[in-house]
Amino acid sequence: MVVQDSTDAGDARVGVRLEPFLHQVGGHLSVMKYDEHTVCKPLIFQEQRFYESLPLAMKRFTPQYKGTITVHLQKDNRGHLSLVANPLKENRGPFKVSTESAAVALWQTLQQTTSGSGGAHSLTQWQLAHSLEESPATTLLRSEFQLNAQVSSLVEDAKGNQSERRSFNPWGLQCHQAHLTRLCTEYPENKRHRFLLLENVVSQYKHPCILDLKMGTRQHGDDVSEEKKARHMRKCAQSTSACLGVRICGMQVYQVDKKHFLCKDKYYGRKLSVEGFRQALHQFLHDGTRLRTELLEPIQHQLRALLSVIRSQSSYRFYSSSLLIIYDGQELPERTPGGLHSQEAPQTTHGISAGGLTKVDIRMIDFAHTTYKGSWNEHTTYDGPDPGYIFGLENLIQILQDIQEGE
Repeated sequence: MVVQDSTDAGDARVGVRLEPFLHQVGGHLSVMKYDEHTVCKPLIFQEQRFYESLPLAMKRFTPQYKGTITVHLQKDNRGHLSLVANPLKENRGPFKVSTESAAVALWQTLQQTTSGSGGAHSLTQWQLAHSLEESPATTLLRSEFQLNAQVSSLVEDAKGNQSERRSFNPWGLQCHQAHLTRLCTEYPENKRHRFLLLENVVSQYKHPCILDLKMGTRQHGDDVSEEKKARHMRKCAQSTSACLGVRICGMQVYQVDKKHFLCKDKYYGRKLSVEGFRQALHQFLHDGTRLRTELLEPIQHQLRALLSVIRSQSSYRFYSSSLLIIYDGQELPERTPGGLHSQEAPQTTHGISAGGLTKVDIRMIDFAHTTYKGSWNEHTTYDGPDPGYIFGLENLIQILQDIQEGE
């Protein structure tokens, strides 16, 4: 059942102030946190239609679609910019953002050094020195750390490589800043914007380790310009997309020895060779002290299940979509209450064991350029399943199997 947003003129409830989603590792559109279990992103009609007509077999591998909301830009009396959403009709009480929210505190600190008015210019040099209480929502922001850098250098250095720092993943904040800049410069102040509401697929994890993989040998949609088509084709030809059908678009992996996330971005992923891609997968499964070998079988199991589903979807082409591999960086007990090792416990949906210990998740995201028979933007009707996506999944499974076998 799709939950519609609240737009009644007489509705006086307090709006929901959206927070930057600090676990965004890839993409270019800003993903925002609506509540603990829900994120939202700017609405693209084609993506909404995909979720509304999603085949039942694919729902296990996509975030739950929760409807749409109306969002507007708001500035408080201190000049802080925020996006405020009309609350869903099911939320009858006023919504208040905690003043101790790590994401809000971080974003407001960044805005204090924004040049110009209304956040229309890029952030310059900033400094963060917060002491934050440990909680599931703030574990990625470790207490009493200090960071001095330009925001751009957090994501990419002069050589196009991302520095490995003691910090949160900066990618989501960069996307958020870019989005606010566009809203401030391109749209009237009171213009309403539509956002898509989706399940927060990492809400159950204490230290979510996330690998964002751009799937397929082709990334441009049927509806793009010739210029954009040529640009995407070059990116594919110069990366592992061409030879493997998959490339890294972002990554964060929790390092238990240093108690921080190691982060990589899409620029890092584009430069990888086939061997570099293999090493990056190995790095994603390494917590700084050991290789998490117990995760290899559950990940492969789910990828094979997804492969079976994709092979059964005739006419679908998932151009420019991504695949997330997620696990918890928190070390798990060796045995379940029933005495089984976590990898021996029965698997349930999304790779969570019956004992609640093994946490592995595989999710497809980003369907703005997905096309299928009967879709409103269908330019070409394709026969059979998506060969590029299948090629990427097969290679991904094989590389993980090689890692498991020690090759």
